[in-house]
Amino acid sequence: MPDTAPDSSSLLESEDDGELALPYWLTSTKEAADTTFLTMLRRLPRLLRDGWLLAWHASRRTTMAVLILQSAAGLASALGLISVVGVFDGLLQAGPTPERVRAAVPSLVLLILTLAARGLLSSAATAAHGRLTPLVFEAAEMRLLDLTTGVDLATFDDPEWRDAMQRARDRGIYAAQRIVDFGIEVLTNLIGLIAAGGVLAVLHPVLLPMLVLAAVPTGWAAVRAARLGYRMRLRLIAVWRRQNMLAELLAAREPAGELRAFTVRRFLLAEVARLLRISTVEEIKVVTRSVRSNLFGQALSGLLTGGAYLVLLWLLWTGRMELAAGGAAAYAINIGIGKLRELAFSVNRVYEQGLYFSDFQGFCDLSRQRAEPSPERCAPTRFSEITLDSVTFSYPDATRPAVDDVSLTLRRGEIIALVGENGSGKSTLAAVLAGLYRPQHGTVTWDGVDVSRLHPDSLRDRVAVVMQEPTRWPLSARLNIAIGRHDRPATLEQVQESARAGDAHSFVMELPREYETLLSRHFTDGADLSGGQWQRLAVSRAFHRDAPLLICDEPTANLDARAEHDVYQRLRSLAAGRSVVLITHRMASVREADRIYVLDHGSVIEEGDHDSLMAAGGLYAQLFTLQASAYQSA
Repeated sequence: MPDTAPDSSSLLESEDDGELALPYWLTSTKEAADTTFLTMLRRLPRLLRDGWLLAWHASRRTTMAVLILQSAAGLASALGLISVVGVFDGLLQAGPTPERVRAAVPSLVLLILTLAARGLLSSAATAAHGRLTPLVFEAAEMRLLDLTTGVDLATFDDPEWRDAMQRARDRGIYAAQRIVDFGIEVLTNLIGLIAAGGVLAVLHPVLLPMLVLAAVPTGWAAVRAARLGYRMRLRLIAVWRRQNMLAELLAAREPAGELRAFTVRRFLLAEVARLLRISTVEEIKVVTRSVRSNLFGQALSGLLTGGAYLVLLWLLWTGRMELAAGGAAAYAINIGIGKLRELAFSVNRVYEQGLYFSDFQGFCDLSRQRAEPSPERCAPTRFSEITLDSVTFSYPDATRPAVDDVSLTLRRGEIIALVGENGSGKSTLAAVLAGLYRPQHGTVTWDGVDVSRLHPDSLRDRVAVVMQEPTRWPLSARLNIAIGRHDRPATLEQVQESARAGDAHSFVMELPREYETLLSRHFTDGADLSGGQWQRLAVSRAFHRDAPLLICDEPTANLDARAEHDVYQRLRSLAAGRSVVLITHRMASVREADRIYVLDHGSVIEEGDHDSLMAAGGLYAQLFTLQASAYQSA
């Protein structure tokens, strides 16, 4: 049956409002989106302060240049407006025309000079602003990445934190940049408005409140539209995350084979189309409501503007204002209403981006709370004994511990093995040993020192880990190995020695550019490796790290029998003088371990060497016999 696109007509009819249920952890964020116009005005100074503090940290000199130049340009505009009043006053005064023109010339010259100065200052401010914007983005991006990589590893398993990270990355970084941009607009428009308002207040006090009232409906409509858009994004965040994940899987190289092998293309396309339809329908609803609000606000603002001009005509008609002052007032009203509307939109944009900037700040605060403790004490270069005493560890929101009341001892030069069925807690226990997870109960000590009193990076610096699914770093083959000890410069010969130890040298030399080949098909001249080759590269990386504790989590999962035998031989040679923790389902590989710990549902249920465990006839003996019988029957 040929692949065809999913039927979009059925998807139009299958809108599922359940997808838009607001997650409970976004309740406080939704409350932020429900703020009123007055609340927005109260929040404005803090938003501008926080945004400009970020800009200040990015570049003090450029930030000062932008502020000074924009303020000066705004003052030039204000001075120009005042000079226009002088021009009107000169032209409309009593007397012959030549005298009136001569009376207006000084103000006209001042107007020309202020316009020229404003143009020069605005150009200089734009140039400074152009430098500041990417600097703010860089500072925000680096702050986010620094805090993201500094949290406890268990935090990555917390859906609340991951959604907060998604919101911060999705719009928060951009919002941090835009807060500064729109803050500049607010400052410029505010200076122009003060000038227009000052002129009107001098000409006649009643005109100033009319000016303010004319802009209120526009501001209200803009704030309402911003709230609607932000609440829509809150409702759609989970839908967008799922849709993006599926879209990336459909377009990625790694799942492409399985996608075709199981003919799931149509199924996944239909799921992506369903999620897209949910977000599209919601977005159309919000756009419709926003347009209605804007139409109402613009219409009411137009009526109030007309009312301001009617008041001006009434003042002229009744003789309460001279004609020259009336001309200046009409010009000031026009400028003032324009500045007020621009200010309202600028304030609204600051508020709108402030909602997303709050996500950025909230994620930063949350990540600081989840940051790993970093005591100053360093772990010993070498250790004699690592002890786990009644260690319990649970993942966020888990119903039962992944590691439950485990005690074990690992001495220098020993090889211990962790065995058990899938989900028994082997990999989690190894991560606790490696200092990647901090137990909620119990202690882990290195030579009697609790690891919670040691700097986590210094602890991990003494550990080399071969993961079951090693990360496929988009770096050269050389750097993929050298990254194991990136803090120490390594020559090509040293990298090659580590590659030979991990049985990776031969296939690396067959790559187009040998050790300088970029290991990613996503880039020109890049190459990809098989699963087994990536595994051997990871073993080479562990050799290169040269750490006193080696943890191997299914290090031969993707290797054939011959390669597996070679890797274990090399691991045994690497283990000389080191401590090794071996996790594997290949029971024959653990026979020579000094001690074997058998785990079940996070607890150690058996302990001993191979012979004693076989004699006990427990779970280890069952698993070993079952696996051995499969080979014997073959």
